[in-house]
Amino acid sequence: MTILPPAFHLTTVETRHAVRIEITGDLDYDTADLLLEEATARLSARPDLEDLHLHCAGIGMVDSMGLSILLMIGRRANAARVRLHLDDRPAQLERLLSITGTLEYFTARPATGAAATHRDSAESPTTATATATERRARAGGPAGPDAAT
Repeated sequence: MTILPPAFHLTTVETRHAVRIEITGDLDYDTADLLLEEATARLSARPDLEDLHLHCAGIGMVDSMGLSILLMIGRRANAARVRLHLDDRPAQLERLLSITGTLEYFTARPATGAAATHRDSAESPTTATATATERRARAGGPAGPDAAT
């Protein structure tokens, strides 16, 4: 008898400052885009959002595409200044995150005051790069496009 994995399903629950997306089924090449679309839609629609919780207890298998989408959601949440939580991670997801070195990316806490500094900063990445280049030039170091190498 062949046991089929549960059908992929997302359930979204919204509260005042948080969104919880419950994931059921395999997070893989065929389904990962659905999670990305849902998370992106919630991040875009809620400028006051503080926390995005991905409830992972119902996840079956996660392939490289599923991991890639989780990382992409993490980047989008960070860009929106929203904390991402991978709640109730099953053992297989925990192991995948550990083996790939991405567990710390999802579980690291910002240093005290770092989140507020990041939220309140008006400096763009381009400005930060220019400033670093200017500092290297003033210090007598190389200032060209390969200055960091």
